[in-house]
Amino acid sequence: MKYAILITTLVALPTASLAQSGRAGADVEALVKLGPRVAGTPVMAKASDYLEAEYRKAGYTTQIQTFTYSRFEDLGSSLIVGKTKTTGLPLSGSVAGKVDAPLVVVPNVGRPEDFARVDVKGAIAVVQRGEIRFSEKVQNASTAGAVAVAIINDRSGELAASLGGGVSKIPVLALSREQGSALLQSSQTAQPATLHVNTRQRQVTGRNVVAHLPGIARPQILLGAHYDSVPGAPGANDNASGTAVVLEIARRISKTPLANQTWFVAFDGEEDGLHGSKAFVQTAQPQFISSLKAMLNFDMVGVNSSLRVSGTPQLTARAKAAQSGLSTSESYSGSDHASFAAAKVPVLFFHRGREPNYHTPNDKQVDSNLLDETVSVGLEIVEQLL
Repeated sequence: MKYAILITTLVALPTASLAQSGRAGADVEALVKLGPRVAGTPVMAKASDYLEAEYRKAGYTTQIQTFTYSRFEDLGSSLIVGKTKTTGLPLSGSVAGKVDAPLVVVPNVGRPEDFARVDVKGAIAVVQRGEIRFSEKVQNASTAGAVAVAIINDRSGELAASLGGGVSKIPVLALSREQGSALLQSSQTAQPATLHVNTRQRQVTGRNVVAHLPGIARPQILLGAHYDSVPGAPGANDNASGTAVVLEIARRISKTPLANQTWFVAFDGEEDGLHGSKAFVQTAQPQFISSLKAMLNFDMVGVNSSLRVSGTPQLTARAKAAQSGLSTSESYSGSDHASFAAAKVPVLFFHRGREPNYHTPNDKQVDSNLLDETVSVGLEIVEQLL
């Protein structure tokens, strides 16, 4: 009991004041005003300048870590059925190509047994999103003889997705539920169609923003969040929200011993495949990585009431013990903590799940109260871990 009291005294955090409340929301607003933060664009230089300035105000030294990668870009892809042309988004990893072929609707989500019920040989296969990976759907279609695939979203909005690092042998186009509903309601009788996947690969330079107190070379904990967004989306929730939470936690602990053991990173290139976090891990010294007790990642924490955690079982259990009201989820891939988990670093992922404005131009607002709540939870868990 004395030991617990002593530790609390050493690392006691300042109580949040009215002046502190809402600062994370102001950070989100500042980032959103810049417009969509797409890796490799001039907007990202402005966004990184803003973050550097804020970290420096809090007493941290900063640096920009640059890295390059090849980005998959859409130059205008579509599906034409009869006289109706529908624009869509090619899945990252799809080969480019223009295919004139019959359109065949495949029942359900594209498992082998679904393709066995229809003849898609030489056809454009239409399948629904859900239940199995995109790469599996495409592989099943290719095995059944399809020459292209159109995947219909199972929720409102566009489907910006990836084949998970693989490369397809046939063109793959994603359509929103609204765009594809008419196709799914049509009969399975083949109808003439043209599917055009028009893409290119372009070299992109990303910018990670790294912040820590002067002289701190071997942190025990790293807090991170990606600050890039998808094209066309201002990215308030995805992921100015997580970026702002990490920045506010940094402000709150800057005058405490906790800051002597912590680094903060705003990652770029997450939306294109976790490139910023991968570059950080790959270029870090092995001793740096091995000394990390935990990597805490915050992604999409400004919308939806329930804050969830997932990650390494031991860390998840400690987080639940620190905050009994936290929800947990089993899956924890798909964001920057995955790059650290692959390097055997214990990870903890904070998120609130997807919401209707995900990856759309309407991702403009968050709930400042939810940001402040996430900051408080993050602070308590950092204190417990250290």
